[in-house]
Amino acid sequence: MAPIDRRVRIWAWFVKRQGSVGTKSDADIIAMQARHTPSNAVVNRIFGSVVAGTDLRDLTISGPGGDIPLRVYRPAARGSGARPLVLYIHGGGFVFGDLRMGDWMCSSVAVTVGAVVVSVDYRLAPGHPFPAAVDDCYAAVTWAAENAADLGAAGIAGAAPRIGVMGESAGGNLSAVMCLLARDRSGPQISHQALLYPPTDMTRRPSTGASSLIISEPDMQTFRRLYLGDADPADPRLSPLLAADHSGLPPALIQVGEHDPLREDGVRYAAALRSAGVPVRLTEYVGVPHGYLNFPGVCRSATQAMAEVCAEQSAALVQPQPEGTGMVA
Repeated sequence: MAPIDRRVRIWAWFVKRQGSVGTKSDADIIAMQARHTPSNAVVNRIFGSVVAGTDLRDLTISGPGGDIPLRVYRPAARGSGARPLVLYIHGGGFVFGDLRMGDWMCSSVAVTVGAVVVSVDYRLAPGHPFPAAVDDCYAAVTWAAENAADLGAAGIAGAAPRIGVMGESAGGNLSAVMCLLARDRSGPQISHQALLYPPTDMTRRPSTGASSLIISEPDMQTFRRLYLGDADPADPRLSPLLAADHSGLPPALIQVGEHDPLREDGVRYAAALRSAGVPVRLTEYVGVPHGYLNFPGVCRSATQAMAEVCAEQSAALVQPQPEGTGMVA
């Protein structure tokens, strides 16, 4: 295996000093959820911030369990061509995470792809276990598709824009689930899924040989317990790998980290999609742990990984302009 960058090791040491989620009570976790990620020079240097050339707007929509906060990112230079729509779902073990967590990734996609990106602040466990997150995310992607024009997304010649989903870690799981639900519920039509180090099988046994850098197996099991509650872990809305049928799903980019205990979940899901005839690009980033895209100021591979996400989304979602129109995408 490739060695892990020294900066990443130092960051992992700092993360571990914050304590294990397995040692915290539900009340402790809920109190931590109320402390949102700040925005200052140090935090922005580590986690990235909104890239230049992005328009940002916060709003709320009605969801199955109350209001759902959304953050919408659009390129400041609007142009007159097609503009795809991307739903972003943050990670955090279904327990942590907020809208700030996606600022760098979402704004990178907005500016580089020329997309309207909608980030969803879904309900978190343990206060809201499964299926709250699934229900909120599906409500968000359905609402975004229905309101695409008002959000600034546009297709060619009045057609609906192409839609993608994107998520990392727990958000990768939820993004995969959105594609299954959209197929089985006849919409909205999703054209691409970017699944970044996703957990795809909640029934799997804990790994004994994987690196515990950034996230340990005991912490992963705690996140799993808090999110599942008394649900069946084999439910495809929890374990998309175990869906009876993967055919008809949108093309996928799946990224995994070499030193990630969730690596095999992504590799196995890529194999399942390919077996069902779904086009898949699987990329393993060597020398990196779980969550590498979440700390671009620490992990040198994050910029390359984000560039790959944008390139794959551009190829899948940006509609070619009809000849002679003179339109600019």
